[in-house]
Amino acid sequence: MSQSESRKRPRSRSPSGAGRYTMIPEKRVPPVRLESNYGDWDVEDVCCFLRKHGFEKFEQLFRDEKLSGITLPYLTESELEQLGVSTLGERLKLINCIDVLWQKPIDTKVFNDPIHGHIELHPLLVRIIDTPQFQRLRFIKQLGGTYFVYPGASHNRFEHSIGVGYLAGQLVKVLAERQPELQINHRDILCVQIAGLCHDLGHGPFSHLFDGKFIPLTRKGLKWKHEDASLSMFEHLIKSNRLEGVLMSHGLQLPDDLVFIKEQIRGPITEAKSNNEACNTRHSEWPYKGRPREKCFLYEIVANKRNGIDVDKWDYFARDCHHLGIRNNFDFARFLKFARVCEVGKKKLICARDKEVGDLYNMFHTRNTLHRKAYQHRVSNIIESMITEALVLADPHIEISGTNGKLYTISTAIDDMEAYTKLTDEIFQQILNSSKPELKPAQEILNNIICRKLYKWIGLTQPEAETTIQPEEASEMNHQVAAAIPLTPLDVQLTPGDFVVNVVQMDYGMEKQNPINKVRFYCKSNPSQAFKIRKDQVSRLLPERFTEQLIQVYCKKTDGQSVEAAKKHFVQWCINRNFTKPRDGDVVAPELTPLKPDWNADSSDSDDSDAKDDPRFHGHANSDKAKMQLFK
Repeated sequence: MSQSESRKRPRSRSPSGAGRYTMIPEKRVPPVRLESNYGDWDVEDVCCFLRKHGFEKFEQLFRDEKLSGITLPYLTESELEQLGVSTLGERLKLINCIDVLWQKPIDTKVFNDPIHGHIELHPLLVRIIDTPQFQRLRFIKQLGGTYFVYPGASHNRFEHSIGVGYLAGQLVKVLAERQPELQINHRDILCVQIAGLCHDLGHGPFSHLFDGKFIPLTRKGLKWKHEDASLSMFEHLIKSNRLEGVLMSHGLQLPDDLVFIKEQIRGPITEAKSNNEACNTRHSEWPYKGRPREKCFLYEIVANKRNGIDVDKWDYFARDCHHLGIRNNFDFARFLKFARVCEVGKKKLICARDKEVGDLYNMFHTRNTLHRKAYQHRVSNIIESMITEALVLADPHIEISGTNGKLYTISTAIDDMEAYTKLTDEIFQQILNSSKPELKPAQEILNNIICRKLYKWIGLTQPEAETTIQPEEASEMNHQVAAAIPLTPLDVQLTPGDFVVNVVQMDYGMEKQNPINKVRFYCKSNPSQAFKIRKDQVSRLLPERFTEQLIQVYCKKTDGQSVEAAKKHFVQWCINRNFTKPRDGDVVAPELTPLKPDWNADSSDSDDSDAKDDPRFHGHANSDKAKMQLFK
């Protein structure tokens, strides 16, 4: 066949079969503009889009109402019904088809992440990332002072936030594809991704050190968390970069969607929560304004107040374990495979497959492991305490320019987001390298951290099982340790200012409660029915308790005599308070430990061979042997 013949239009035989060919008219669809520019479409472009996707019969309806591309994101199922799209199935198909425009834009950006690999982000997310307020997170360490203990823990809030935004999108898209009846639209997806991306905008220098230790000391009585600053910083980011129009051009509706984003980060605007749960409120009124009760499950993706299973944890578990060199026992990719929404009472909740209950226990075990090995590491905690002391001393002497040139200190910068944007971990070097004489005391502390001249570790203990130490009591414990003077004479006198006492709360994220009791599961045979799984249905080797407190004690004096005296103070204090026996109590204060009988009682499961090496064991053995001779 010649080249000219190959370009001829296809022909079919006539019904008479006489060998004559008739031309089949070719269906011509005018070209549609790039789908990323749908906001510029006119009515005819919209009609072309409908024809392209098989919705020709609705063309005239759209043409009569003069619906252009800018109106597409605002179409709801009820509005399509009023328009004349009669059947529910056709309305849902049409909405899903329109949502594809927003969910898969052409100009996405690819990030090469060490945890999640090559990830694509929506151009709106990229616009938010490319702002000074978000770029600030590059200079705030994810694990604060832990970097001084684990050399690999050099990652920052920046990459963590990108990872959470990505995972939030993955989970909400999985639910949208798996369950179209949930009517998750492009606005929901973008808002959930933005909330994940911006949830940590409010962190201060060295992350949790700032809102957990520094602010309570410098702004006493102020109830402030980094989530509060995240909301303020998010508002500042939008306004200062004039992103309102950009948000609307991508289909978001203001202010409703901005409210929804902020509620995902912090909770209801009107704080009316009960039992720290977002969806399980005792009030009949739905506390959220951004989305109706039917979309309650969307509030469980970024920051799950119901049971703590959210994408924020998934990312920092994987990322922190990677950089710390600790094994991560939780596979969030598997959770994504089986996650689905089930109706529980009047709420729709994200549920897990019943066979994944063991993996969820592993998730909370990983959390506990990270706290014990890294987040609450005894050296990490004392370094953070020393950094906090330095920041408190430097606070009155640091000036940060804010709105209209007004100057703020480190502690008051949280009141002005322009000033707060300039406050990062760089404050450490600013103090260390300053020539101001009033910063000398703070510089000395930071220099000691650099040179590893740290406060000395004294010991670890725990309160009684049913005793909980309150924050106000914890702040006075250094006075108690200093006052616990043993009867044996000491060569050194120590004051309350010589001791640092940290009370560390260890739990599964819900204090005394088992978070798995708040999870709902479904089974393969009936995926729409949600139910609970009790702990005894899983394993008898799971924890009996889900919370405990650890008490870490340090001495600021580093000479040998002071440290030995501090250890004796500590052991005596443990005796006075009926705390657990310090691990090295018999070594550092052998004259004190026999005074507490239950510390020296032989355990029923102890190894006799170990006990025989203890001199005190021989006394009991000889006495028993004498009794045996007497009875003979």
